[in-house]
Amino acid sequence: MIALIDYGVGNLFSLSSSLKEVGADVFLASRPGDLKNADRILLPGVGAFSDAMEKLRARGMDEAIREESQKGKPLLGICLGMQLLFEESHEYGTHKGLGLLPGKVLPLAGCIPEDLKIPHMGWNALSFTRPHPLWEAQPPAPHVYFVHSYYADCPGEILLARTHYGKPVTAAVGKDSVLGCQFHPEKSGRAGLSILRAFCRFSHFH
Repeated sequence: MIALIDYGVGNLFSLSSSLKEVGADVFLASRPGDLKNADRILLPGVGAFSDAMEKLRARGMDEAIREESQKGKPLLGICLGMQLLFEESHEYGTHKGLGLLPGKVLPLAGCIPEDLKIPHMGWNALSFTRPHPLWEAQPPAPHVYFVHSYYADCPGEILLARTHYGKPVTAAVGKDSVLGCQFHPEKSGRAGLSILRAFCRFSHFH
């Protein structure tokens, strides 16, 4: 049973549909207690980092997410949801994140060549940096769908995949049972469905 966190930020319908397509039991979780009933947790997100963190705090979901993931319950953050897993973001000021992964979220502007558009939007290839259950059914360099103006600057040991947009950019991360995808699996066709299916089977990996 996957808890899809509903906190007013994110496209829940397409994620929910994609999870059902791969045979997952999914329910919308809007209260801290809801997460206790789940085997896995999915944290979606679009929009501004500070606004999303505020919404999680207002519902008490930030503490509930930390508590459940520290028990080893698999957690997957998608797009802004992945960025929220880090210690801090430098999006319009400095804002504290959930602190489940080491690293910070920085603007693509000033980091990639000036002639490239921001947001980084559309299909791009994944380059896997190490084996992981999420990639089990993937061909080399599958294409997935991105929409983001900020990226995660994080230690190499938690990096699972990069993409190239003028320079290597963090595309997926993982530490124990905490996972994150900068891209949108629910908009990434067969490759994305396969990653969601792998997450449904994922228990714990070192």
